[in-house]
Amino acid sequence: MNVSKLLLAVSIIPLISISTLTQASDATLRLSDDSVHGQVNLSNNASNLDFGAGYMYHEGSRHIINIDLHSKGQTAIGNLPTTVGVGVQLTGYDVDDFEGGAVGLGGFARLNMPEVPGLSFEGALHYAPSILSFNDSEDMTRIRIQANYRLIQTADVFAGYHYLNTDVDGGSDFTLDEGIFVGMKLMF
Repeated sequence: MNVSKLLLAVSIIPLISISTLTQASDATLRLSDDSVHGQVNLSNNASNLDFGAGYMYHEGSRHIINIDLHSKGQTAIGNLPTTVGVGVQLTGYDVDDFEGGAVGLGGFARLNMPEVPGLSFEGALHYAPSILSFNDSEDMTRIRIQANYRLIQTADVFAGYHYLNTDVDGGSDFTLDEGIFVGMKLMF
């Protein structure tokens, strides 16, 4: 069984088990010219922990999955209301010639713009050094920046930039996904 299928199978059990304990959930769909990414996030009633799982298909038979666990809270950056999450993101990939993954440390921040109701800016960064990378990966970097607009209370639309890169055994650099995307998030 390859790494991506194993990680996907492992992610399904916690999603099902904590789905009955959640108060906030969202589903995100992100599209670019070369890839499609779906993500489901669940927040637990009893804590500020967020659990998420996602799958990305990139043209050329690249399959990428992620499992996220973040501690989330509210703060202010420059008097702007901000949601911040700090945690880990497990990423696994399967490409024709190689497969691997990593446990990236990092987080995200979402700044809301009170002067323009519904507008927010979001960024995420996760990095895994070689000690937290496995199979063909030597390290991994994942970056995402985006602008969001809340259409209605339960739906956002957004546009942004995503970069996912790994160094593979042998010293070569491989970009798993990079580019401009658009998408939507549904909250339920």
